[in-house]
Amino acid sequence: MQQRPVTTGFGGGGFGLGSGAPVPSDLVAVLAALFATFSLQFFVSTAVIPALLRLSPAVFSGFVWQVVTYPFVGWGRAGLWFLLELLILFWFGRDVFWRLGRRRFWLLVARAALGAAVVALAVQLLHAGIGGVAPGPGAFQLMQGQRILMAIVIAAFATLWGEATILLFFVLPLKARWFLWLEVLFAFIGFLESKDFAGFCGICAAVLLTFTALQRGGVGGTLHGWRKRAEAWILRRRLERLKRSRRFDVIDGDRDEYIH
Repeated sequence: MQQRPVTTGFGGGGFGLGSGAPVPSDLVAVLAALFATFSLQFFVSTAVIPALLRLSPAVFSGFVWQVVTYPFVGWGRAGLWFLLELLILFWFGRDVFWRLGRRRFWLLVARAALGAAVVALAVQLLHAGIGGVAPGPGAFQLMQGQRILMAIVIAAFATLWGEATILLFFVLPLKARWFLWLEVLFAFIGFLESKDFAGFCGICAAVLLTFTALQRGGVGGTLHGWRKRAEAWILRRRLERLKRSRRFDVIDGDRDEYIH
């Protein structure tokens, strides 16, 4: 699939509503599914449908399809906030879709959403085993439906266009790469209110998996880079200790470090 050129940043007139990129039919289908399932929960006769598709502790009882269906089931209370979340998903999702192409986009969403579900379920299982407390009806609420999709596409945007400038709340200019940390911060604030620790861990996992998947070399390349940086940090600490304890002079060369 041909990738469409995208300019980013509200100031550049290319991101969000002002973007010249066409609307992907895949994204329209996702938004429609989220809105339809969100609406079904408010009717007694149809409320069981989204309940069966959302991520819940019922996974441990055999409802394993929920780890696949939960990103496409709308979540939240009736109000404008749900529509705002869909709008944010549309803004970021459109540019990410055209940048990655259909195949890479869906692979990214599938891997990040599935990985986030596995992490959240493991945390919930561990919490229940240690505390002996059954999860409440709000379990995993921080990562249900459009929320996990927003976490993935915003993290993808922040990784792909890290130097782009976005106006946070249409006022504060920030580099896109900072949205990786803002996602974690907002999820933590949501955790403070909801006490949904499993959902918070799921959001963090989705952000990390998205970031590493889009780095050069993928997850393996990212882990290799982190390992090399950790080794370099350990080596510097050892050289500093040697310098202090034995009064050695440490001279930095172009490629190696020598001790005299």
